[in-house]
Amino acid sequence: MNSIDFIQLSKTVSHALRHEPQSYNLNLDKQGWVLLSDLVIALNSKGIQVDKNDICKMVELSEKRRHQILDDKIRAYYGHSIGNKILKQQAKPPRFLYHGTTKSRLNNILKIGLLPMDRQYVHLSVDENTAAMVGRRKKGELVVLKVSAKEAYLNNIQFYKEENGIWLSDPIPSEYIITNGINRNKRSF
Repeated sequence: MNSIDFIQLSKTVSHALRHEPQSYNLNLDKQGWVLLSDLVIALNSKGIQVDKNDICKMVELSEKRRHQILDDKIRAYYGHSIGNKILKQQAKPPRFLYHGTTKSRLNNILKIGLLPMDRQYVHLSVDENTAAMVGRRKKGELVVLKVSAKEAYLNNIQFYKEENGIWLSDPIPSEYIITNGINRNKRSF
């Protein structure tokens, strides 16, 4: 019986489903799904000997919950950088959401807003702690931004609810970013 590093397997599956499905000869549908059997074949062809049960166990053991299995298909919830935009179901966000970043990026964000950068959507968190955890992945002094999500939503910015307190959105103009208790429109919250 071979020993599987489920953390490394999760990273590889994320790479295949988020960033380079073509390198694994995978074709994602419009919601990012691929047959579980196709993923197994793709991984085996890359020398990663796994079966469907191994992939299911990887998803079950993952603390970060980045993947979903349903009806013998698998997808990455978020984080896609592929050319074809993954379609998401729009949802009404809570009043505030949070975004972790670094102090060196703050002035630019306050000028142009939050952009998806090399991803398809802006990543937001339902609480400050999760945003801080995400923001710490970047080098530099941590800054957690508060976003007036409900107001942005009411002004036609689209939001999409994912798992584990993660929200995605289309670009968020700086006027919805609250600093020192005041949003960029100078209205207090």
